Amino acid sequence: MDMPSSAPDGGLIDRAVSHLDLGQAGSIQETIQDQAKFLHAGSPWFLALTALGVVFGDIGTSPLYAFQVALTGLGHPAPTAAEVMGLVSLILWALMVMVSLKYVVFVLRADNDGEGGILALLSLVASDQIAKGARLSVLVLLGVIGASLLYGDGVITPAISVLSAMEGLKLVAPAFEHFILPATIAVLVGLFVIQRHGTERIGKLFGPIMVVWFVVIGALGAANIFAAPAILGAVNPLEAARFLAADPKVSFVVIGAVFLALTGGEALYADMGHVGASAIRRAWFGLVLPALLLNYFGQGALILADPSAIDNPFYKLAPGWALIPMLVLATAATIIASQALVSGVFSLTRQAMQMGLCPRARIVPTSADEAGQIYVPAANWLLMTGTLLTVVLFRSSDSLAAAYGIAVSGTMLITTILLYRVAVARWKWPPGIAIPVIAIFGAIDATFLVSNSIKIVEGGWFPLIVGTLIATLMLSWRKGSSEVRNRLHDMSMPLKEFLPYADKTVIGRAAGMGVWLTKVDHGASPMLLRHIEHNRVLHETVVLLTFLPDRRPRVPFHERHSVHRLGHGFYRIQVRLGFMQTPDIPLSLINCNKLGFEADLDHKNYYIAHETIVRREASSAMDPISFAIFSFLNRIASRAPDFFKIPQDAIIEVGFRVEI
Repeated sequence: MDMPSSAPDGGLIDRAVSHLDLGQAGSIQETIQDQAKFLHAGSPWFLALTALGVVFGDIGTSPLYAFQVALTGLGHPAPTAAEVMGLVSLILWALMVMVSLKYVVFVLRADNDGEGGILALLSLVASDQIAKGARLSVLVLLGVIGASLLYGDGVITPAISVLSAMEGLKLVAPAFEHFILPATIAVLVGLFVIQRHGTERIGKLFGPIMVVWFVVIGALGAANIFAAPAILGAVNPLEAARFLAADPKVSFVVIGAVFLALTGGEALYADMGHVGASAIRRAWFGLVLPALLLNYFGQGALILADPSAIDNPFYKLAPGWALIPMLVLATAATIIASQALVSGVFSLTRQAMQMGLCPRARIVPTSADEAGQIYVPAANWLLMTGTLLTVVLFRSSDSLAAAYGIAVSGTMLITTILLYRVAVARWKWPPGIAIPVIAIFGAIDATFLVSNSIKIVEGGWFPLIVGTLIATLMLSWRKGSSEVRNRLHDMSMPLKEFLPYADKTVIGRAAGMGVWLTKVDHGASPMLLRHIEHNRVLHETVVLLTFLPDRRPRVPFHERHSVHRLGHGFYRIQVRLGFMQTPDIPLSLINCNKLGFEADLDHKNYYIAHETIVRREASSAMDPISFAIFSFLNRIASRAPDFFKIPQDAIIEVGFRVEI
C-alpha cells in the first residue's frame, strides 16, 4: 500500500469496511458480530420471552418476601383490614409510578447505544470526566457511588432470594427448618461454581421457567382474590393515603418494606442491552406486572380471610398438595434471579475496567456469538464470598430484609438525578417540564432511601460498608491511574524531538516488527526511551500502540482503528474501544493489516512496561492511604499479557521507575 509519509504527525489511514476484501474471514466475522451487537435479532415475542429469563428474575421473586416483611413492619401479629388494604395499595401504586412510569417509560429511553445501567448512564452524561483524576466532578462521584451500591446490593440479592425460597422447607415439615441454611449455601455455591461454563446453554431454559413462574403466582393470587374480593378496593389510591396518614411512624417503617417490591427495578435498566427496551416493555406490561399485582392482591386477600397466614403468606397461597412443587419452582426462579444479578456484576466490572475505575481483571468469553456473555473469575469468587458471608451473618430472609433495600434505593435516587441531565441535555426537555417530573421521582426515591436508612443498625450497615469499600477502591484507582498517566506524559518525548534522537542514537534495525503498548497517546513513552538508551537497537518497523476509551458501549469496526505513519519506520496505531469491548492486540493488528497497514505480522515482538510506582513524599498528589490502596490494586491486577491477549512467547518487559 502507498502510505503517506514524512511529517512527524504523518498521515492517517482510516478505510471503511466496505473497502475490505470480503474473502478475509476474520475481519468479516468481527464486522458481523459488531452488527449483531447493535441489533436485537428475533421476533418481538421471542425477545420478550428472553427478557423474562434475563431481566425480571429479581423483581419477579420479590413476592416471596416483600409483603410478608411489610406485614411484619406493622409491629403486631393481627393486621386489620384497613392495614392490609393500605399495604396492597401502596405496593400497587409504587409499582405503577416507580417501575412502570419511571423505569419502563422514561429511564429505558436513556440508553447509551442500546446499553443501560448506572455506568452506561454516567458515560452518557459525563464521559469526558470519568477517567480524569485531577478533578472529581459531582456527576462522576454520584456514578461511582451508584455503581458501588450495586455491588453492595449484589451480595444480598442472591442470598435473600435463595434463602426465602428455601424457607418453604419448614412449611413442608417443621423438622426441615435446620436444613434451610445448609441447603441455601449449597445452592449458592453451586451457582457460583458453574459460572465458568457460562449461561449460553442454560439461558435458553430461563425464559420458559419464568413464564411458568409468573403464570403460577398470578393464578394463585387470582384464586385467593375470588375468596376475598374486598381486596380489590386497594386499587383506590386513597387506601394508601389513609394508611400513611393513620400512623406516620408505622407508615415510615413500612415504606422501607414496601420498597422491597421494587428492588428489581434498576435491573430492568441495567440488563437492557441484552434484549432491548421494547422487549422489556412488552414483557412487563404483558405478563410480569399483571402477575405481580395478582399475587400481591392475592396475598392481601389471604390475610383478610385468614390473618394467621401472616408468617408466610406467599407459600400459603398454594394448596397443601402444591407446596413441594411450588418450593421447587421458587428455587428455580430465585436461582435465575441470582444468575441475572451475577451476570450483571460481570458486565459492571468490565464497564468499570474500560472506564478506568478498577484494575485489569481476566475476562473469559463464554459465548462465541454474544459478546455480553462473559465470566470474570475475580468478581465471581469475591461475590460468592460476600454472598455466603451474608447468609451466615443474617441466617433468615426476615433478618436480611433489614439489610436489603438501602443500597439499591440509593442507586435508584442517583439514577433519577442523572436522568435529569439526560432529559435536559439529550432529550431537550425544557426545565419547566424536566424539573417537576424529576422532582416527583426524586422525592419518592428519597423517601424510600430515608425510610430504609432507619434499618442501618439492624443490618443496613452491611451493604453500605461493601459499597463504601468498593467506592474507595474505584476512586483510589482512578486517581492513581490518572497521576501515573500524567507522569508518563511528563516523562515522554515529543515526536518531533524523538525521531531525530532515534536516528542519531539507534545503531541498528533488526528485521521484523516491534509493537510497543503505551499509555502515552502523543509522543514517545519513557519505556521506549529507556530501551533505546540501553540497547540502541530497534526493529525495522516500530508500532506505538495505544487503546483509547470511548463513551459508547461499542465502537463500530470502521471507526475503531487509525494508523499514522510517522516516518523512519515508525507508526502510531490508536484503537478506540467502547466500555463493553475487551482489548485484543493481535486481533487489532490483523484488522489494521486488512485496512491497509502493511507489516510483517509473522515476525513481531511485543513490548510492555513494567512500572515501579513510588510516591513522592514531599509533593505527591496522592495521600498515603489512597496511594497504598492504588499500589495494592496495581500489584494484584491481571497481567497485561493476559488482559490484552498477547502471546506469552513474544513479550519483552521494559522496567522503569515512576514517581507520583
